Amino acid sequence: MRTIVVVGGGYAGFYTAWKLEKKLRRGEAEVVLIDPRPYMTYQPFLPEVLSGSVEARHAAISLRRNLRRTRIIAGSVTTVEHARRTVTIHPVSGDDFELPYDVIVVTAGAVTRTFDLPGIAEHAIGMKHVEEAVAVRDRLLTAFDEASVLPPGPVRRRLLTVVFVGAGFNGVESFGELLSLANSLLKSYPSLTRDDLSFHMVEATSRILPEVTDGPRAWVRRLLEGRGGHLHLETTVVSATGGHVVLSDGSEFDAELIVWTAGNAATRLVRGHTDLPVTTRGLIQTRPDLRVGTDDDIVPDAWAAGDDAAIPDLASDVPGALTVPNAQNAVRQGKLLAKNLIANLRGREPKQYKHHSLGSVATLGLGTGVFQFRRIVVKGLLAWLMHRGYHVLAVPTWDRKVRVLAIWLAAVFYGRDIVSLASVQQPRAAFTTEADQNPHPLTQKANHL
Repeated sequence: MRTIVVVGGGYAGFYTAWKLEKKLRRGEAEVVLIDPRPYMTYQPFLPEVLSGSVEARHAAISLRRNLRRTRIIAGSVTTVEHARRTVTIHPVSGDDFELPYDVIVVTAGAVTRTFDLPGIAEHAIGMKHVEEAVAVRDRLLTAFDEASVLPPGPVRRRLLTVVFVGAGFNGVESFGELLSLANSLLKSYPSLTRDDLSFHMVEATSRILPEVTDGPRAWVRRLLEGRGGHLHLETTVVSATGGHVVLSDGSEFDAELIVWTAGNAATRLVRGHTDLPVTTRGLIQTRPDLRVGTDDDIVPDAWAAGDDAAIPDLASDVPGALTVPNAQNAVRQGKLLAKNLIANLRGREPKQYKHHSLGSVATLGLGTGVFQFRRIVVKGLLAWLMHRGYHVLAVPTWDRKVRVLAIWLAAVFYGRDIVSLASVQQPRAAFTTEADQNPHPLTQKANHL
């Protein structure tokens, strides 16, 4: 029986394994999926996790619950030696070990692209994982609690200053949702006003939301600025040492919260720990049929998809264009990859990947969104409803669909949940503090004997 190793449990990896389970005949092949996290993150829900419109667990799709016929290894692949058909795995716990395979599927995704800027590594938070979205939300809610008992001044101003770096879809959606949440919190904190809030978005280029055209882009900018957001375009972060943010346009301010959404980079594995062909951009060289290689040179038994793969975009009129690294493509590539693997195992030719965009839709806070498909533009409440409708259909598994719908329905009647659980990041703090301050009565008695 052949062994198919899937490296990475993100969109492309999850859907590849999920569809393989449904199509493989018993005894035809064993599927092994390797990922350090026990779940696949449904990233389009992360902005709503920020604002409390979606529970954090509902944006996480359990691998073991849904991939019942797949062997799942909790760890990271550190090396791919395709010449030996072997991967080296660094498990979550224990020593590194090698795993042989017959077929490899590289869907390792991408990591947050950062730059060597003073203070960023120490103070910024990314927005690619559920844990990060929860941490951003809890920090804002905690900052409101702390600022509400302080007099006006630099300390209170710092607590309520938020900086987002990067104005792509992820950055703008997250910024819009968090700014909407912050404005709605003011009614629960009478001592704070909108003037106390200081939300900044920093973008190196001259535009936000590059996926949409000038009209809806301008509308989104007016919306964010109308809520009190400050947009710094054609501007970069110079430093953020100690939380003191310095921008290239001359702006300076102290920020309690810095969120980094400035693009993706290839994983360390793809950049330098594989003998598979890699492009100058650090992506796996991939054919339109998702096999690794070029038109003239196919690497046998090697496939790739998702953000780590350089896949020619057959739907684009631009010569040399590659598919956009987004969820829409990764999901469809994963499904096709599974079909192509089955076809290859059974002696048939794989099909090429060609997908025309279904449009772009973004949520910008409760009841507000923007959608564009070619020349069709929808804004406001209808676009927001379209966003929710599309993603509740797109999120995999019925249990997640039902849970998300339930929390949305509850929010209609009761509003967002505004409780901060920042203390879970230090779960032993209360226990150790109480143990130090409140000795057991028997211990006290023994000490007096």
